[in-house]
Amino acid sequence: MDSIVVQGGKALNGQIPIAGAKNACLTLMPATLLSDEPLTLTNAPRLSDIRTMTQLLGSLGAEVTSLQDGQVLAMSTHGHINTRAEYDIVRKMRASNLVLGPLLAREGHAEVSLPGGCAIGARPMDIHTDGLAKMGAEIDLRDGYLHAKADGGKLKGAVIDFPFASVGATENILMAATLAKGTTQINNAAREPEIVDLADCLRAMGAQIDGDGTSTITVQGVDRLHGATHRVVTDRIELGTYMLAPAICGGEVECLGGRIDLLEAFCEKLDAAGVSVTQTQDGLKVARKNGRISAVDVTTAPFPGFPTDLQAQMMALLCTAEGTSVLEEKIFENRFMHAPELERMGADIEVHGGTATVRGVARLKGAPVMATDLRASVSLILAGMAAEGETRVARVYHLDRGYEHVVSKLSGIGADIERVKDR
Repeated sequence: MDSIVVQGGKALNGQIPIAGAKNACLTLMPATLLSDEPLTLTNAPRLSDIRTMTQLLGSLGAEVTSLQDGQVLAMSTHGHINTRAEYDIVRKMRASNLVLGPLLAREGHAEVSLPGGCAIGARPMDIHTDGLAKMGAEIDLRDGYLHAKADGGKLKGAVIDFPFASVGATENILMAATLAKGTTQINNAAREPEIVDLADCLRAMGAQIDGDGTSTITVQGVDRLHGATHRVVTDRIELGTYMLAPAICGGEVECLGGRIDLLEAFCEKLDAAGVSVTQTQDGLKVARKNGRISAVDVTTAPFPGFPTDLQAQMMALLCTAEGTSVLEEKIFENRFMHAPELERMGADIEVHGGTATVRGVARLKGAPVMATDLRASVSLILAGMAAEGETRVARVYHLDRGYEHVVSKLSGIGADIERVKDR
């Protein structure tokens, strides 16, 4: 098992390239199941989760070829399709559930194991299955698998009202609706950029979709989809993470490929905290305005609100802010597991349920800490870069699921960071 060792106190300067979005790519890949023609994704991130999805799609009969050092994925599902997604693969990653809608839409039936992923709280499948049931699917949970069958072998359009704006359910229903008979209307749909990116890809494949990026999406089902080539949108979570690096450490960094519209609520909080964010021709330039960071309050919310996937990283910044910050986690109930690790580095954090109160300290001190999930991993690295002395972050296998080449990217802008094998 590996650890990441950081020597803190280095100001950061230079440019850092931002990869294609993990959450978008993991959603786009199952779209290959909707057509027997090739689907090619460019700007794909090189992550373990992408390899897991490649393995899953391969087990279902898709051919996935990685080109250009993994940044291009050439996919085709033109032969026999296996409609059972096995537990041994699905358990590794939450996004595996996104094969359910496409399999059901194309083949009329599917068996998909309940998914895994980071232990950050309950993420039930009932909102997915309730939506598919309204489209005429009979779904039964047996032996840990969702057994789904479309009435008459084909899904039918329906009006679907989500109880909350679920990203995964919106994606699953959106893909399923492209081949359904008739019109599907998704109310209270998620509005994330990854949803828009999926809709753009599906439209390139021949789907008829309107309203993506709003809370109401309308899909007119078609008989078949064709092949397409699509560029994966910039990863706004990697973008936000690396924007925080110069905010925490000092210096000035340009995040190549970044766009303010992907992270407006986040950028507003950075501005309030004393961080300058400027749109350039090539990306976003980030630097402290002057002196110490100011405390700000943060409440996570679905897009366009403050992303839950940047809460841990923002907490690392606020640990050394001047004043007291309050962070409210409204998306997942178990997402402050990084707080005790930050406290090992000298942070003053008090957690009560879904609220964390952070009293800024003058300086963090390096310490051995342990990553508990994907975003917690990188928050500890950021904290270590601002701390005095050495920080060793253990269990960084989480990191490989969401950040490509994190060590080389951060060392390229001046961080003293290395990945080492544990003794």
